Amino acid sequence: MRRALLLPLFILFTTTTWSQESLKLEDIYNSSLYSAKGYGPVRWMKDNKGYSTLEKNATVGGVDMVRYEAKSGARSVLVSAEELIPKGETEPLVISSYEWSKDNSKLLVFTNTRRVWRYHTRGDYWVLDMKSGRLVQLGKSMERATMMFAKFSPDASQVGYVSKNNIFTEAIDTGKVIQLTFDGSKTIVNGTFDWVYEEELSCRDGFRWSDDGTQIAYWQSDTAGIGTFYMINNLDSIYAQPIPLPYPKVGTDNSAVKVGVVNVPGGETKWFDIPGDPRNNYLARMDFVPNSNEVMIQQLNRRQNTNTVWMGNTRTMALTHMFTDKDDAWLDIHDNIMWLDKGKYFTWTSEKDGWVHLYKVSRDGKNFSTITKGDIDVVRINCIDPKGGYVYYIASPENFTQRYLYRSKIDGSSEPERVSPQDQEGQHSYQISADAKFAIHSFQNATSPNTISLIDLQRHKPIRILEDNKVLREQVAALPLTQKEFIKLDIGPVTLDAWILRPPNFNPADKYPIVFYVYGEPAGSTVQDAWQGGDLWHHYLAQQGYVVASIDNRGTKTPRGRDWRKSIYGQIGILAAHDQAAAAKKLFQLYDFIDAEKVGIWGWSGGGQMTMNCLFRYPEIYKSGLAVAFVADQRLYDNIYQERYMGLLEDNESNYIEGSPIHHAKNLEGNLMIIHGTADDNVHYQSFERMANELIRHNKMFDMMSYPMRAHGIWERENTSLHLRETMARYWKKVFREEGLPEEKK
Repeated sequence: MRRALLLPLFILFTTTTWSQESLKLEDIYNSSLYSAKGYGPVRWMKDNKGYSTLEKNATVGGVDMVRYEAKSGARSVLVSAEELIPKGETEPLVISSYEWSKDNSKLLVFTNTRRVWRYHTRGDYWVLDMKSGRLVQLGKSMERATMMFAKFSPDASQVGYVSKNNIFTEAIDTGKVIQLTFDGSKTIVNGTFDWVYEEELSCRDGFRWSDDGTQIAYWQSDTAGIGTFYMINNLDSIYAQPIPLPYPKVGTDNSAVKVGVVNVPGGETKWFDIPGDPRNNYLARMDFVPNSNEVMIQQLNRRQNTNTVWMGNTRTMALTHMFTDKDDAWLDIHDNIMWLDKGKYFTWTSEKDGWVHLYKVSRDGKNFSTITKGDIDVVRINCIDPKGGYVYYIASPENFTQRYLYRSKIDGSSEPERVSPQDQEGQHSYQISADAKFAIHSFQNATSPNTISLIDLQRHKPIRILEDNKVLREQVAALPLTQKEFIKLDIGPVTLDAWILRPPNFNPADKYPIVFYVYGEPAGSTVQDAWQGGDLWHHYLAQQGYVVASIDNRGTKTPRGRDWRKSIYGQIGILAAHDQAAAAKKLFQLYDFIDAEKVGIWGWSGGGQMTMNCLFRYPEIYKSGLAVAFVADQRLYDNIYQERYMGLLEDNESNYIEGSPIHHAKNLEGNLMIIHGTADDNVHYQSFERMANELIRHNKMFDMMSYPMRAHGIWERENTSLHLRETMARYWKKVFREEGLPEEKK
């Protein structure tokens, strides 16, 4: 049982004088001055003795693809930039991503990419034959930059890809293209997905090769039944241009989705007859079982509290029910399936015992045995090594703000064993070779950017440093910054994790305004002992003389067990606002240097919604709020996300209303600024306009700022990020200057 007291995990704040150069917003948002360096992208080679990565070529430009031997560090050039210069061209291909064939004999290069919703998933593909040096462009007959999700066939003789919602294969040697589907259109989507499947189920690549290369299984979505939301582009033409977005909102129809199988030489697609309404069930995952003609299909019901797992025979199209996973709240989808013991068992992730654990399941789905054990959540599976007998995973049972590597025996005979060093407190991540002998290891915490090393994983000993971000460390160390204090706040029923950041030259005898940073929904967490770009925005606010704090309420995405995470079910915006308010009061009791008359709160997306819920519900606590890209009414958001955490509208409409800030806007007493991008395809500008309309209806004064043709992240187009932060900074200066002067404000 954790102690339910205010318990500093570390208290570090400097007494640096203002003679040092202060943070400038221009340096944070209009330059890369404080950007951390990464390493890679890295691909472990088939032999697990070395890895490939990209390095600049100073002679012809572009990048070389090089191999490093893990033990010795010996470097060799696998593919020079010169080899990636297409015939008749003078410059090498720009590599956005790359993949090796299974035998490392061919290289697939993704280039000339285009953004589709959040990610660059559309572009051009080239194949380099490592033996002959032949560089071939795929899809020459296709319109440029229309190809998606290209992947080698198992024997690397062909590549499959999607173009304009149809699936094709292409023989690498001859260039022969075979079109496998012909009904792709604006409403029939083959081999990829609609907006909501991509956003909320992480479904993008929508087709799979069979292990023998003779079949392709794929998803098809009929989006004709989805309601269309229209965004308006007023910038790029003298006439407004409507942008249609098929987007299913709470309670409305989804795409009708099904899974089919087509022979690679071509022919008619055969479809699995999966029970249930295809518009009210989600086919969340599908993949071939290794060395078989069967696919495993995961079918979520509309409420997302039941996952029915099917085995489908791609020759006979027969379906067999394997098992069903259920939860009283919701189920998360995991991508941790690995087949073991020559296909007799597979791994499965579930929190059916109250914690996220990995299980070993028999092929028929009847027998489950636990691999990971104890009151510990598996945050992420990093490597399953059947030969070595261990599964490696990220967890943090002692400190929910940190992350460490653990391992457990696949046969379930061991307790969790920590692999990460005891003296490195913070967050660890790993890219592990398939044999678990080596790893690319990244370590960071709230005060230190990533140190990236190649390590001997079995001893967790560094072999060599790949990037230490020394320059960034020195730059940040020269700034007059304080450091976050990670604390615990006992609010009665639970103890919450929080952090607090004091201004430079802090004087405990003075009174300081406070700004709370909030998210509060199940998709994320704000209280993490991680670098997070240095969190320089909040350091900037502290530099202005404000205390900054953040609290993780119940229901946030932290490894504290099922009951913690799912306590928020059906009451988004309600429970979180209660916890945030109770924790704020606790903080005021503990720190008398906080000016309880100058209290602000801000957040983005779900945090913008939470900002207004706190501001409207608890005006005696929060005096000012700044809400960015927020949901005003939960019924306006996409159905997969909102129904997952709130249940169906027909079952819980009263809490949909109660948890939405628009229904409490009449209670605004303090200051409010709302900010939104007009091209936000995620949380629509509609939320902004409806909230503004409601505030006007109740004669509430507020500030507002729109960013034309900017999406959910509000970063597109020239100078946007800096302008946004200057606008936010000016708002806080204004409200903290005016608060405490009620006579003048009246």
